[in-house]
Amino acid sequence: MDIQLKRGLLDVCVLAAIKSEDSYGYKIIKDMKPYLELSESTLYTILKRLETADMLTVYTVEHSGRLRKYYHITGQGLKRIEDFMEDWKEILAIYKFVTKEDDNND
Repeated sequence: MDIQLKRGLLDVCVLAAIKSEDSYGYKIIKDMKPYLELSESTLYTILKRLETADMLTVYTVEHSGRLRKYYHITGQGLKRIEDFMEDWKEILAIYKFVTKEDDNND
């Protein structure tokens, strides 16, 4: 898969993982596991990129005597998901075109 396409898809997947509630790294990986494998190093690179792009914010909460970073999606992050959903319609149309059976080969 093209690296830029995969990067964009992973960004949207991470945003979707925190769309309904704030979350932290380990839980994001756990929530995504049924759909795709994501290493911690890849996740934290994505989270940093999304934070830099103002698509999420970070705050810390004490948990069992340690500080845990939580990630919160911003309006820009929600917009990125909406944009992806619009783009996906075009991607599906292209996929259908590429994979359609040629009626002339019957």
